[in-house]
Amino acid sequence: MKIAILSGDGIGPEIVAQAVKVLEALRNDGLKLELEPGLLGGCAVDAAGDPFPEATRKLVAEADAVILGAVGGPRYDMLPRQLRPEQGLLSIRRVLNLFANLRPAILYPELANASTLKPEVVAGLDILIVRELTGDIYFGEPRGIERRDGQRVGYNTMIYSEAEIRRIARVAFQAARKRSRRLCSVDKMNVLECTQLWRDVVTETAGEYPDVELSHMLVDNAAMQLVRNPRHFDVVVTGNMFGDILSDEASMLTGSIGMLPSASLDEKSKGLYEPIHGSAPDIAGQDVANPLATILSVAMMLRHTFDLAPDASRIESAVKKVLAQGYRTADIYEPGMEKVGTRAMGDAVLANL
Repeated sequence: MKIAILSGDGIGPEIVAQAVKVLEALRNDGLKLELEPGLLGGCAVDAAGDPFPEATRKLVAEADAVILGAVGGPRYDMLPRQLRPEQGLLSIRRVLNLFANLRPAILYPELANASTLKPEVVAGLDILIVRELTGDIYFGEPRGIERRDGQRVGYNTMIYSEAEIRRIARVAFQAARKRSRRLCSVDKMNVLECTQLWRDVVTETAGEYPDVELSHMLVDNAAMQLVRNPRHFDVVVTGNMFGDILSDEASMLTGSIGMLPSASLDEKSKGLYEPIHGSAPDIAGQDVANPLATILSVAMMLRHTFDLAPDASRIESAVKKVLAQGYRTADIYEPGMEKVGTRAMGDAVLANL
C-alpha cells in the first residue's frame, strides 16, 4: 500500500509526524506500507514555485492514498491567486477527482465539557456530513474580478450538473444505510436555481434507496439547528460551499476542530485524508497542536481505502483510551487533566496502540 505523505505548512509537519509514527507502528506489526513524502501548498511554492508541482502530481497519481497536514499561511496571501497554497489543495482534489468529502463530527464523552454548548444538548453527538467537493462555486466558470462602469466587480458561478448531484447523493444514501438510515439534504432552493436542481435530483435518487428516510432543509435553518438541536441530524449531504461552512460549525460542537478527521474519495475509494482544521501558523513550531484529528484520519484511510476496519478500530480505540486517561492538548484542556504537547500526545496514542 503506497501512501503519499504531504505535510504541508504551519503545524502540518508536526501533526503529520505523529500520524506517520502510527503508520510505522502498524508497519512494524506486519502491514505492508510504503510511505513517500511530497510537497503541497506553501512549502511547494517555496521549493518549486508551484503549490502543486509536477513531482507531487506524479506521486499522488501513483499512490493508493494520500495523508495531508494543512496548507496556507498569511505570508502567502499576497501572491497571485494561482500561486497561493490553497490552489494546490483545490488542484489535487480536481486532478484525483476527489468528489466525496466525508466529515464525521463525534463528541467523545470525555470532552463533553469542552464543547461550547451545554452537555445535555451535545451528549452522544455523532453526525456525518457528506460534502460534494469538486463542483459548486469553488470551481464554476466564469469567475474573476474585472472593471465595469468604472468600478471593480467580482463574480463566481455556482453550478452543478445532474450527474454531479446524483453521484454525491448516492454516496450519502449508502452512508446512511450503514448508520440510522436517515439523510438530510441541505440546499437553498427558495432563492437559488442551482440548488432547486440539487433538491430535485436528490429526491429522485431517493427512489433507489427506499429504506432510507430523506428530509430536506434550507442551509440557514440547518446552520441554526446545528446549534439548537444537533442530534436531530445523522447524515447530512450538501454542496461544496454549504458543506465547507456547516462542517466547520459542526466541528465546534465536539469541543475542538483539532479532533475531527476527514476523507475525500474518488469513485473507487482512493482518498486524501486530512484533519479539517487549517495550518494555524500562529502556533506552528511550538509543540502545542492537537494531532488527534490527523491520527484519526489515518484510521479513516485504513477503513475507506484499504478496507482494514480492524486496524482502523485499533487506532480509534487508542485515541479513546488516551482521552479517558486524561491527556489533553491545549485546545481541549480543562483543569484536572494532564496537559501535553503534540509529540507527547502522539506518544500516548502509540503506547495505547
